[in-house]
Amino acid sequence: MNVPGKGLAQGLGVTLRSMTKRSVTQEYPHVRPELPPRSRGVIALLEENCTVCMLCARECPDWCIYIDSHKETTPAREEGARPRTRNVLDRFAIDYALCMYCGICIEVCPFDALFWSPEFEYAEDDLLGLTHERDRLRDWMATVPAPPADVPNADPAKELGGGGRARTAGDTS
Repeated sequence: MNVPGKGLAQGLGVTLRSMTKRSVTQEYPHVRPELPPRSRGVIALLEENCTVCMLCARECPDWCIYIDSHKETTPAREEGARPRTRNVLDRFAIDYALCMYCGICIEVCPFDALFWSPEFEYAEDDLLGLTHERDRLRDWMATVPAPPADVPNADPAKELGGGGRARTAGDTS
């Protein structure tokens, strides 16, 4: 037997029950969400580790990484040796309007120059503002969380060491 208004009464019952329960909604701008550890937000650049190998830009499925460089010749260290050339980074930019946050660029970087930062608040009024140049990407490095605890007798984490060689106990340089 179908009672008229039965569905309406059931719907009102659900509404009344939910009105008496405590709300679980967090007011985002006023209450920051508690993010899981190592969450993906923005990509940070450790510039001194970048050798301009272009692997990140080549492997990016969205082609959102822009790299410009030039070659510099350094004089020979010893007499009779040949001078060396090296790539110098002129521009490193990521267009976050195109990026799909897959992390392929971070995984393929053989020199640990790219890291995930959990920062996600970088909205812009202008679409062109979502292209972060290297100085802004460098600033995100301050927000990269410390890596998990090291395995005993392993090399120190790259995020902590700043990309240089590992220091030993008696090292003063």
